[in-house]
Amino acid sequence: MLEFFEDIAKELQMVEKELSVVVETPNPLLTETSMHLLNAGGKRLRPALCLLGAKFYKFDLQRLLPLATALELIHMATLVHDDVVDASLTRRGNPTVKAMWGNKISTHIGSYLFGKSLILLARYETTPLISIALADTSVNMGEGEIQQIAASFDVKQNLKDYLYRINRKTAMLIASSTQLGAVACGAPKSIYYPLYRYGHGVGMAFQITDDILDMVADQRELGKPIGSDLRQGIITLPVIYALGSARQKDRLKELVAKHEKDEDEMQEAISIITGSGAIEHSFELVGKYIGKAKQALRELPDIPTRLTLNLAADFVGIRKY
Repeated sequence: MLEFFEDIAKELQMVEKELSVVVETPNPLLTETSMHLLNAGGKRLRPALCLLGAKFYKFDLQRLLPLATALELIHMATLVHDDVVDASLTRRGNPTVKAMWGNKISTHIGSYLFGKSLILLARYETTPLISIALADTSVNMGEGEIQQIAASFDVKQNLKDYLYRINRKTAMLIASSTQLGAVACGAPKSIYYPLYRYGHGVGMAFQITDDILDMVADQRELGKPIGSDLRQGIITLPVIYALGSARQKDRLKELVAKHEKDEDEMQEAISIITGSGAIEHSFELVGKYIGKAKQALRELPDIPTRLTLNLAADFVGIRKY
C-alpha cells in the first residue's frame, strides 16, 4: 500500500526510526528478536492510518509519533503470539520469531512489545480517550482470538459468529488507529467518528480478504502456506459460505471437522470451496464493507487525504498479499 502513503512517506520513516529506537535495549536477545520482526517488513497500515486521520485536523507529527509507534507495537505483539498459537514458521516469506527462537522467547517478546506500547501511550494522559479506546480494543482482540480457538473445527459456525470474531481480532484496532490520530491532535467528534467508521469498514474488508487469500493466493506473494486457516480448523467466511451452498457440502463438512488432514484432503477441501462460488460471494461482502468505509469518508472535509483513503479502501479489496 506504499503508493497510497506517498504524502506521509517521510513521517512513516520517522515512525520506523522510532520503532528501532524503542525496541533497542541493553539485552542483546531482546534487541535481536525485536529487530528481526521490524526487518521482516510489513504494511505499517495502522501507523499510516493514524497519520492520515490526523491530516483532517491540526497535524502535529511530534504529538503523533508515540501513538503511531505504539499502534504498530501492539500489532507486532499480536503477530508474535499468533505465530506461537498457530505454530507458524514463516510470515511475509521470512522465518517467524517462533521458528528461530521457540515458543518461550516468542511469548515473552510479544508481551515485551505490548509493554513498550503502554509506555508510549502513557504520554497521552491529557487525552484519556486514547488509552480508553486502546484498552477496550486490546480486551476485545483477546476475546476474539479466544473465541476463534474455542470454535476451531466447529462446522456449525455461522456468518454472525464470524463477523463478531473478526470485528474484535482485526477491525477494532484498524478503526482505532484511523480515529486516534485525529483524537491526539484535538479533533472534534465530527472528525473522529467518521474516521472510526471508515477504519472499521476497511478493517472488516481487510480480514475477509485475508481469509480469501488463504484459499486462493500465490504462496510466494502471500508469504505463508496456502490453506493455513483450514488446516488449523479456523472457520473463515469462504468455508461458511461453501458449507451452506456447495454440492459436496457433506464431504466438505467432514473434511473441515477433521483435525489431521493430509495434502490430498486439503486440496480436496479447497477445491470444493473454490468451486462453490464461496470466494466470489465473500468478495461481495468485502465490497459492502468498502462501500461503508467510503460512505463515512463523505462526512469528512474534502482534502487530498480523503482521496488517498478512498483509494486505499479500494486496494484492500483487490490486494494479492
